[in-house]
Amino acid sequence: MRNLAIDLTPIKKYRDFRYLWSSGLISNLGSMITYVAIPFQVKEITNSYLAVGISGLVELIPLIVFGLYGGVLADAVDRKKMIWATEAAAGILSLILLLNALSSDPNLYLIYIVGAAFAAVNGLHGPSADAILPRVVGHNDIPSAVAIMSIRRQFGVIVGPTIGGLLIATSGVSLAYAVDIGTYVISLLLLLRVRKVPPSHEAEKPSLATLWEGVAYARSRQDLKGTYIIDLAAMFLAMPIALFPFWVDQVNAPWALGLFYSAGTIGALAVTLTSGWTRTYRFHGRAFMWAAAGWGASIALAGATDYLALVLFFLAAAGAADMVSVLFRSAIWNQTIPDHLRGRLAGIELLSYTIGPLLGQLRAASMASATTLTISVTSGGIACLIGVGILAIFFPKLRKYDVQTDEFAVAERKRRAERSDSPEITNP
Repeated sequence: MRNLAIDLTPIKKYRDFRYLWSSGLISNLGSMITYVAIPFQVKEITNSYLAVGISGLVELIPLIVFGLYGGVLADAVDRKKMIWATEAAAGILSLILLLNALSSDPNLYLIYIVGAAFAAVNGLHGPSADAILPRVVGHNDIPSAVAIMSIRRQFGVIVGPTIGGLLIATSGVSLAYAVDIGTYVISLLLLLRVRKVPPSHEAEKPSLATLWEGVAYARSRQDLKGTYIIDLAAMFLAMPIALFPFWVDQVNAPWALGLFYSAGTIGALAVTLTSGWTRTYRFHGRAFMWAAAGWGASIALAGATDYLALVLFFLAAAGAADMVSVLFRSAIWNQTIPDHLRGRLAGIELLSYTIGPLLGQLRAASMASATTLTISVTSGGIACLIGVGILAIFFPKLRKYDVQTDEFAVAERKRRAERSDSPEITNP
């Protein structure tokens, strides 16, 4: 059992990692409260499904543009300062939402503008937040650090909406926004305790050319391309979240909507808490591919039954499979990409794991409209399972990836061992 328990070594061993993790835990909790408050406020103002849908749609373009630019900046500036600045900017945006909510006639268009601005800030924040990890944690501790980092997101996803719903029900959206602002203040104070993480000596000034250098590097690595394409395919073909409000009606359990949304996260949390084995498992590419296939198979099985307990079980299994995928693809990214390119690749990664689910929800809703919910969910899961199997054939380097012998992992392990600012040296 000791080998299964999550490895907490990075929390104990690395001072800067502790502060980063604590900061993100608190600010992510607040962000999930606002995540619930914004669509609720739009519904209260308009009573329109379309208006609520637009509140999510406005995020797409800013996320793509600023996600890529944020990757370029993450390689050219101090990543700690970038995280601090974007957290501060997000806090200011929450303040704008609070002031708007307190007005006698809240402005709908201002909410849309702030939503788009949040997406832009997240695009700038994400690459630095991802790329900073190898600079504050030793090379061999990265898989464990990825698992620990995932806990804060899972905690936010489970607890944040619950708190947000209670705050909104008792005091309205104004208090929800105020609490979010408070979490950003605490987060910023914790981030001040993190030491500087300046760009590497090989870093170049931000430009379109440096962006394309990152894209060219990603294209040159078959294993990286495999993680992006397979994850995109899996999410596009088998993401069922848009159907949850209709699915609960089909299984005659409208009261279980919250369980549908939380089942996947509970499965992911179970994997995270038993992720100790990932520290010593070498074949990351193989594990990633099997996990992507497991996601598709679980979604297909969930769609094939109307028995509530089984649906929730298979959704939890899908979440567990997705978490295994996250752990191993993140380990590949963080253990093989040179530091001076890590930010730009993190920007590409951000797009790969956000665009897929967005498009997948559109696919699921469109197919359900044209056929039935059952056909949409089940066929999507089966298509994912088949698609992953076919794609695995075209990415043999990912399929055979071994962290102990892979040329990029070996080179990066050696490079980091020789650096004077290695986390093992600077984070006693």
